[in-house]
Amino acid sequence: MIKSLLKVTFVTSINDIAKEQWQTLNTSTNPFLQYDYIHALENSGSATKNRGWQPYHALYYDQETLVAILPLYIKYHSWGEYVFDHAWADAYEHYKIPYYPKLVNAVPFTPVPCNKLISVSLTLQEALPLLIKRLNNTSPALSSNLKTFNQLSGLHALFTNNSNTPSTTDKDQSSLLTSDIYHRHTVQFHWFNNGYESFDEYLASFTARKRKNTKKERASIAQQGITVEQIQGKQLTKTELDYFYLAYQSTYHKKGHEPHLSYEFFERVFHSLADNIMLVVAKHEDTDVANEAQKSELVACALFFHDKSTLYGRYWGCTARFNNLHFELCYYQGIEFCIKNNLQTFNPGTQGEHKIQRGFQPILTHSYHWIKHLEFKAAIADYCQQERTQLKQYQQQCQQALPFKESL
Repeated sequence: MIKSLLKVTFVTSINDIAKEQWQTLNTSTNPFLQYDYIHALENSGSATKNRGWQPYHALYYDQETLVAILPLYIKYHSWGEYVFDHAWADAYEHYKIPYYPKLVNAVPFTPVPCNKLISVSLTLQEALPLLIKRLNNTSPALSSNLKTFNQLSGLHALFTNNSNTPSTTDKDQSSLLTSDIYHRHTVQFHWFNNGYESFDEYLASFTARKRKNTKKERASIAQQGITVEQIQGKQLTKTELDYFYLAYQSTYHKKGHEPHLSYEFFERVFHSLADNIMLVVAKHEDTDVANEAQKSELVACALFFHDKSTLYGRYWGCTARFNNLHFELCYYQGIEFCIKNNLQTFNPGTQGEHKIQRGFQPILTHSYHWIKHLEFKAAIADYCQQERTQLKQYQQQCQQALPFKESL
């Protein structure tokens, strides 16, 4: 296979790709790269042109043989990406140049580091330059939607690395870099399993003060009359789904936003990806003194996905507030699940410095950006360089704040 001679075509829906084709090329066990997950995003109305996520997946052919699929979306805003480029969009607007639409290689609303190229023979390092070459070419043969295609301001490959270690460096990712592709970091906080046999053994690696604080937080859950249960995907009922979506919606509504994902999306993945799902639910037990009766009601939940090596914390919501409940459901229960099931990594989601004192280590994520307009290239290259330097310093500061007796 001569990589430079590969043909690239585009489809505007995952429905235009057969599930068998996708899964045959897919070497990853990551739940967010499974056909059913992206199919649910698009067919539930959660990732569509009307929502600012227009599917535009690239298919790479060696003659007549499909060798790779690159999930792509034409974006009309920057929401749901978690690699923030609003400053770039503002600069374009200042000079009256449209920043949108742009093209992103990402799983919508899912900031999980992984190689988002579906292939057994092509690498992302090979696929991106081929795509950029076609973005620079205005030949009508490239796209039936030529007007939109030629309006794209650039290509953004988000969260490209698979962070199985907290020591992933720029050098590990350097093969993606060219003079025309700019490298950005974000910092996420991940937990790593050092062969712990129990949560208590994990806590033994903490300093005495941090260990005492964590035990106090966990003990407060039962003291408030709360019980916690982990439910595997196949055991989930419509009752849990309905409550989960109520709590999920409330998290967004409290901030004045509409939720990104529809009820139908979760209904689909709870069924199609049941083996990869775990829901943690909290119930409050309260005694009705007058009737001497015990009442139990759901008050919070947290949704997790997992594969054979990694747990992914995704969505949390509550309908009543209790001290430390968020920490218990979103972090401590996840750590216990990893230890029990011998999972090596726990990615609880983006941001959140409060994760540090609970043992989540700062790791650098990587994304790569190609900008079409020559006038902005130098300024954006400088911006990315300064940002990388600042975030490496921030990572080192976070590392020093970890609760362990000595840095791991």
